[in-house]
Amino acid sequence: MSKASYPLKLPASVKAAAARLAKEDGVSLNQWISVAIAQKIGVVETASDFLKRRAGKARPEGMLPFLDKAKREAPPLGDEI
Repeated sequence: MSKASYPLKLPASVKAAAARLAKEDGVSLNQWISVAIAQKIGVVETASDFLKRRAGKARPEGMLPFLDKAKREAPPLGDEI
């Protein structure tokens, strides 16, 4: 496995929490961050693949008939644009 360096700047609170969790896991901060990034990549790619399969051949314009039937009401207080 090839490795690459990347200077990472974290908020102090995030670094402290990551360091604490790495210590609890018995690994270095670098290893803990690498695993955390790999897990996030897996989650995002898995979700993306799932949604693509779920959508199938659906297209945004296919939603228009449903949206046309939707109620026309004001959004709840605090949810408006």
